[in-house]
Amino acid sequence: MKNTVSNRNHISSIRKLTVVAIMSALSFGLMLIDFPIPIMPSFIKFDVSELPALITSFAFGPHYGILVCLLKNALHLPMTTTAAVGELSNFLLGASFVGVAGIFYTIKKNRTFAFIGAMVGNLAMAVACFLVNFFITYPLYMKILIPEEAILGMYQAILPSMDSIWKSILVFNVPFTFVKGLVSVGITFLVYRKLSPILKGKLEHKS
Repeated sequence: MKNTVSNRNHISSIRKLTVVAIMSALSFGLMLIDFPIPIMPSFIKFDVSELPALITSFAFGPHYGILVCLLKNALHLPMTTTAAVGELSNFLLGASFVGVAGIFYTIKKNRTFAFIGAMVGNLAMAVACFLVNFFITYPLYMKILIPEEAILGMYQAILPSMDSIWKSILVFNVPFTFVKGLVSVGITFLVYRKLSPILKGKLEHKS
C-alpha cells in the first residue's frame, strides 16, 4: 500500500514538473506575442503571458505558478533588450499576481475563492507595478539604458502634465497592469474547468 502511494506521488510530481515545463514554454511564447497600445508609451506593450502561470497556480499551487513566471523570463533572457531589467520586473509582477491568487485558492477550492484570489492577486500585481517600477525598474533603466528626461518625454507626448516618474507610473502603468491582469483572469475562468482534469490527470481529483 505504501509503495502504491509512493509511486502515485512520484508520478504526480513528474506530471506537475512536466506541466510546469509546458506552461513555461507557452508563457514564453505568449510573451513574444505582444503589441503596443496607442494610449501608452511605446515601450509598454500588452501580452497575456501570465495566463499559463495563473492556471498552473490554481492547478498545483502558488509555488508552481511562480516557477512558471521564473522559467518564462529565464527563457526570454537571451533575447533581452533591457539588460534583464524588464525580465526582472516581469517576474516580480507576475509572481505577485499568481502567488497571491494561488494562496487564496488553496484556502478553499471553489470558484468563489478562485475569483477572490484572482482579483486580489491582480490588485497585488497593480501595487507591485508601482513599487517595482518606481524603486527598481526605472532607476535601473535611467542608470544603464535611458535618461529620465527621455522616459518622461514618452509619457508627456501622450499627457503633457506628466512631470514626474512616480506620477507617470501611477497614471499609466498601474491601470494598464490591472486591466492586463483582468484579461488573464477572464480567460482563466473560461478555460480552467476544462483544462484542470487534463493538467492533473487521472491521479488527481477535479476541482
